[in-house]
Order: sequence, then C-alpha cells, then structure tokens
Amino acid sequence: MSQDIFFSFFLIFSGTLVLATLALFTRQPLLIAYIALGAIAGPFGGDWISDTALLEQMAHVGIIFLLFLLGMDMQPSSLMSVLKRALPVALISSIAFFIIGYLITCWMGFPTNDAYIVGTALMFSSTIIGLKLLPTTVLHHKPVGEMMVGLLLMQDIIAILSLIVLGVLAGDNKMPVWQPFLALPIVILISYATVRWILLPLMKRFDRFQEYLFIMAIGWCLTVAEVSNLVGLSYEIGAFIAGVTLATTPIAQFIALSLKPLRDFFLVMFFFTLGASFNFGMLNQVAWAAVVLAGAVLLLKPLTFRLLLGNTLFGNIQSEPKLSWDVGFRLGQISEFSLLIAFLAISHGLLSERGSLLIQATAIITFVISSYIVVFNYPTPIAVSAKLRRD
Repeated sequence: MSQDIFFSFFLIFSGTLVLATLALFTRQPLLIAYIALGAIAGPFGGDWISDTALLEQMAHVGIIFLLFLLGMDMQPSSLMSVLKRALPVALISSIAFFIIGYLITCWMGFPTNDAYIVGTALMFSSTIIGLKLLPTTVLHHKPVGEMMVGLLLMQDIIAILSLIVLGVLAGDNKMPVWQPFLALPIVILISYATVRWILLPLMKRFDRFQEYLFIMAIGWCLTVAEVSNLVGLSYEIGAFIAGVTLATTPIAQFIALSLKPLRDFFLVMFFFTLGASFNFGMLNQVAWAAVVLAGAVLLLKPLTFRLLLGNTLFGNIQSEPKLSWDVGFRLGQISEFSLLIAFLAISHGLLSERGSLLIQATAIITFVISSYIVVFNYPTPIAVSAKLRRD
C-alpha cells in the first residue's frame, strides 16, 4: 500500500531502533538489522512501504557523502602514489573476478548474456561495506586504508567504463567513450581553482559562522557531484574530487565531523532499500546459484587480494601479510555498483530477470557474511567487541 514520506521515515527509523537494539543484544552487526527491516517492511514482505524509488534515490546520497568524507581524509600529495600502486592490483583482480563470475554463471545454466553481466558485476567490491567498517584513523597514512581507497577508486573508474559499454551495447549511449577521460582532469583543475580562489577566501571571511560553513560543504559536494555526472563521470567520483580539494583547508575536520551523522542517516536508507527491493518470492529460482556464486566471492576475493597485495612485483604491503588479508576480507563482497549494472542491463534487455535476481541475491549474501567476518575479526566502528571497536 502507498504511504507518505513521513510514515516511511517513521517505519524505517522506529523499526531500525527495535531491530538494532535486538542486534546489539545478540551481538550481531547493525547492517543486518537494516537489511532485515527492509525485507520485512518492503513490497515483497509486509508491503508497508510499497514504493521504494524515492528511498533509493535518497540512499544514493549516502554513498555520495561517504565518498566526499573519504576525499577529505586524503591529502592530494599522496593520492597519485596510492592510485599508482593500486592500478595493477585493481586491473588484475577485476579480470580474474570477471572470468570467475562468467564461468560459474555458465556452469549453472544461465544464458551467455547473463554470464557476461554477472561476471562484470563480480569485478567490484562495495565502497559502503569497505569504508563504513573501516575505522577513520586507519584512513590516515596507514597501508590498509590507503590501499583500500586506491582499489575502490580504480574499481569505480572501471565501473564507469562498464556502464558506458552497456550503453553502447544497448544502442542508446549519447556520450563518446573518450569523454570521461577528458572530463576527469578538467573537473579536477576547475574544482581546485574554485576552492583556492573562491571558497577559501569565503571561509576566511565567514569562518565564525559554522552554519554557513556546513552549508558550503554540502553545496560544494553536491555541485561537483552533479557536474561530474553531467560530463560522463559519476556522482561518486565528483564527490570524492570535491572532498580531496577541500582536504587541505582549515575547515576539513569540522566538515568531516559535521557530516558523519548525515551520511549515516542516508546509509541506513541504502541498506533498508537493499532488503526491500529483493523479491523473495522468486528466490527459489536462483537460490542454489546464488549460494555457489556468493561462496566463490567470499572465498576467492580475499585470497586473490592477499596474493596480489603480497606480491613483491606490485610493491604494496607485502611486508605485513596480515594487512593483505585485512584488505582482502574487507573487500570480500560485490558492490552497490553491481546492483546498478544489473538494473541498467535488465532495463536495456541485456539481462534476464533471473540473472538480475542472481546478482541481487549474491549481493545480499556477500554483504551480510562479509560484514560478519569483518565485524568479528577486524577493528571496525561498529564491532560488538570493545577490543575491536575503533572509530
């Protein structure tokens, strides 16, 4: 049944309060409570919230703010070094996961077109899971944080290219393939110049008005994100650029602290809509395939990253094997980009409904189990153990 936005917020956050409390008492990750509530209240559960389109758009804002805050934790001087070290690992791992996804999907009897899309979906790891479960202090000049940032950014670029290829295959791509590559340095230069010559003078003049600085930060994040999307990049890449250009300003830490509650608000919406959008009535059609595919992801992704990051050819973090496993398990799931690829592919007739459901089921399984692995074994802000809890 259709409900207004106030009822939706009431149901989401009141219900989250109940399930999150239960999760903490039973020592479960909070992310599980968010997804479970979506499954219970969504159109395929109790149908208390039947239209999740608006909530999905709002959830996307959470990802944008997450990348914006991440950018403010990265000094521009070290960013290129991080990306250079992450590039070979990102390329090799993406090719490996594509082949694994393609072969397993074909073996499970899905059409070849589905196998190509599923293989593409497996190439990426979740920015939300990876960074939400990473303590903020680890992002500052530590190998795990730097390498994860570099890998996720390179995967975002590969995901953008994948979306462009989907548009070309569907015959409705209105943008030249070369445009994002040309647009990226231009957006970076214009953003840097705007911060230096416009925003910084305004900050110095009105630094006593914290409300103004808060509004400036949100406005800047969303402006660069929108511009980036218009020129063929993505909202996420634009938000990250906006954050990096603000990283060296006097208000960077103030903005980071101010926006964390807003980011978490939208991320709750993301995990709720993930649970609400899954059609459990069709689960029996893909259950076995989803278990096999998710098992392969959960097993092979950490192992692949461990082998690549521990290889001296890449000069990454081979001196500390535990850190290689740390990165591998934190990135041992598929991505929210995988869900976007599935949505676009099925809307263009390049993916069957069964194939789309397979990607969604694999995403939920890997999100849940990967969260369990990280929360119970590695430092995170939401660890149930005081010994592992780090913010």
